[in-house]
Amino acid sequence: MNKQELLTYVDKKYQKREQAPFRVGDTVKVHVRITEGGATRVQVFEGVVISFKGSGSTRMVTVRKISFGVGVERIFPLYSPSIEKIAVVRSGHVRRAKLYYLRDRMGKASRLEEKDVLKVDGEAPLSAAPAAVSSAPEATVPTASKEEAVTTKEA
Repeated sequence: MNKQELLTYVDKKYQKREQAPFRVGDTVKVHVRITEGGATRVQVFEGVVISFKGSGSTRMVTVRKISFGVGVERIFPLYSPSIEKIAVVRSGHVRRAKLYYLRDRMGKASRLEEKDVLKVDGEAPLSAAPAAVSSAPEATVPTASKEEAVTTKEA
């Protein structure tokens, strides 16, 4: 086993489970475990993913948010034990791998267009899916007729 194979083996062995799939431009909530003194708590950092860098267990994600009119960016190692979970709030439509131009934008100019169509596990797009689609036969619930409903309201 040469060095590269050994590094790949160790990298895969200590890599944490795969997080929710998200991309650059998505708004995410990163749940970070913080230890203060002896107490441990979870703090949520919500912002827009502006870049990814690295590969394997050293993969990093940069998340940016505006807090009290000041831009705040945090760089999170994806496979860090301090990250409890990453949840996608909304998906943004972008055509860049790095969104560093958002640093210069303020207010409404820094908003990203939302994706129209999302696919879930290779199924049909959510926006194109009918409201109620079920392969199981629907159970019918007996309902009162209009006359019975009127008499029950009067009583």
